Amino acid sequence: MTKASRVAVAVLAASTLLTIGAQPVQAARTTGTAVAATAGGHGGHASPPLRRVTPRDLRIGAAVAGGGHHLEQDYPDPFTHDRPYRRVLAREFDSVSPENQMKWEFIHPERDRYDFGPADAIVRFARQHGQVVRGHTLLWHSQNPEWLAEGTFTKAELRTILKRHIFAVVGRYRGQIHQWDVANEIFNENGEYRQENIWIRELGPGIVADAFRWAHQADPKAQLFLNDYGVEWPGAKVDAYETLAKQLLADRVPLHGFASQAHLSTRYGAPEQLRGVLQRFDDLGLYTAITELDVRMDLPAGSVPTAEQLTVQAQYYKTVLDACLAVDDCNSFTLWGFTDKYSWVPVFFPAEGAATVMWDDFRPKPAYYTVRQTLADARRNGR
Repeated sequence: MTKASRVAVAVLAASTLLTIGAQPVQAARTTGTAVAATAGGHGGHASPPLRRVTPRDLRIGAAVAGGGHHLEQDYPDPFTHDRPYRRVLAREFDSVSPENQMKWEFIHPERDRYDFGPADAIVRFARQHGQVVRGHTLLWHSQNPEWLAEGTFTKAELRTILKRHIFAVVGRYRGQIHQWDVANEIFNENGEYRQENIWIRELGPGIVADAFRWAHQADPKAQLFLNDYGVEWPGAKVDAYETLAKQLLADRVPLHGFASQAHLSTRYGAPEQLRGVLQRFDDLGLYTAITELDVRMDLPAGSVPTAEQLTVQAQYYKTVLDACLAVDDCNSFTLWGFTDKYSWVPVFFPAEGAATVMWDDFRPKPAYYTVRQTLADARRNGR
């Protein structure tokens, strides 16, 4: 029996009723561990879906599971083979982000070969279902192919490799990608450029501006973003991005937005200062976005979240969404996966999990209903 199934059947007669957002949740306590079940069974999403209640100037998105850690799991490629997953993805969201399918190691596995098949399938799916696509990512220190990470190149060769990659990938999807995460995670926690980033280490920080210029040349209509985690609170990293953004804009580099990934854990406080961070970049005339939101919780092996944990998780989701809604040009709000069935979190954080808004079988959690109600309220109030 899966965790989601255990949660569904573990509601006892001694249940108490609590309310999160507008959605009741049945909670029970057994053998000292609280378990919870959201209303509705498999596919039990009360209408309307998220995309139908989202303010018209905001895109509600999800990462498309595939590649990366999924290749090491005991299931086939989720996007290709899981039809219920695809139905929920199409129903709930009007924006999609390739989780791994556009990262270097998957789309450019050999120096002279690209594998566009998985990315093409996502772009085609989005077109069929009236969705936009967020491209992810062009310049990053991680998930680079072995030929690049372990190769020996001159600076001129590296520059040419990056330029050709950007023109090949962005150019292929010209007019079909709404936004691109051009530079991803380029600063460390101290606000210094990451020296493990091959492009910055070998070519210098100026390569960031070049990457934006090349992406803009390849697709002049795409919005181009800086993207990072750990920028949900003021600090050295946020200061570094603000300084960089001001310099890029002063140099007339085609920078259009700044994004917070928002990979969060309930081990730490909710990002109550996120609105102020986003506003700093909005004040520069940039779009802002939430691009990779999930909220992981402590889960001892074999356990399920308590009702209290689910309440806290829902509040974290609401805090992030409220911050985006409060900033005029926050135009994209993306969840990094919507079902625990395919979440990256337990693979990389073994003691944590249940980070998404749906259980393994796609039943909504309290966080889902809280997000939906918050979106609906914002739309009704003219956001």
